[in-house]
Amino acid sequence: MSRKHPIIAVTGSSGAGTTTVKRAFEHIFTRDGFKAAIVEGDSFHRFDRNEMKAEMAKAAAEHRNFSHFGPEANRFDLLEELFRTYGETGRGKKRYYIHSLEEAAEHNARLGTDLKPGQFTPEEEIPEGTDLLFYEGLHGLVVTEEYNIAQHVDLGIGVVPIVNLEWIQKIHRDNAERGYSAEAIVDTIMRRMPDYINTIVPQFSLTDINFQRVPTVDTSNPFIARDIPTPDESFVIIRFKDPKKLDIDFPYLLSMIHDSFMSRRNSMVVPGGKMGFAMEIILQPIIERMMEAAKAA
Repeated sequence: MSRKHPIIAVTGSSGAGTTTVKRAFEHIFTRDGFKAAIVEGDSFHRFDRNEMKAEMAKAAAEHRNFSHFGPEANRFDLLEELFRTYGETGRGKKRYYIHSLEEAAEHNARLGTDLKPGQFTPEEEIPEGTDLLFYEGLHGLVVTEEYNIAQHVDLGIGVVPIVNLEWIQKIHRDNAERGYSAEAIVDTIMRRMPDYINTIVPQFSLTDINFQRVPTVDTSNPFIARDIPTPDESFVIIRFKDPKKLDIDFPYLLSMIHDSFMSRRNSMVVPGGKMGFAMEIILQPIIERMMEAAKAA
């Protein structure tokens, strides 16, 4: 951890909804004028898209588990090095993983390259003068026998829909945006399960705050669900690991978020449609105190 150069990590599996949290943070950064170094978790994958397909085929032929969730497919060494270096100096190196033709055009125009979707941009230095580092991806608080990325994080946020809802969101996203068949998506879910259990899930015991969306409609068979439950068909359970450390004012939050209530001494429940609003009023004072401490340091 670093008082002078704070690191915020938002972690959640593919299709979990980390983008919603990222948007809330962007609003806070804009309102308060904080300059963040944005780092995407996909940029720490070990293989580009074509290489990953070849590695997956090799692993399947060897009857070996292999997925983007696990250590073999990622550069945890580079991620920990970035977090350590940024915490010490406010500097570091990052790159981008190109997801789409639009992203390819943007980065090619900026860098003068001819990169395609599924490739990485060259490494670049994080600009001087950023106030904090913001990571959003799969592995922001990973701890393994070799690496302890979580030790460098000043504020860890988990985005954790109940697993059936997570699967529904992934199925619909991968089908609509990437054209994958339902069968291929189910195969991916099954292949990733050991790494999900061993690598992704343990992070949520290390996060400072977890946002877990729970639908109020039947999701008992996620593989036949025609629609993603809407926010208004959901509740969000917000768990604070140490409310005192974060100086959480529960009476104030309950008064500000209509129809919210406490379910445990460190957990509150809010209507799903108010998730973004809840995130912003919870996180903004925490980040402001963090930045005040950084300036003092």
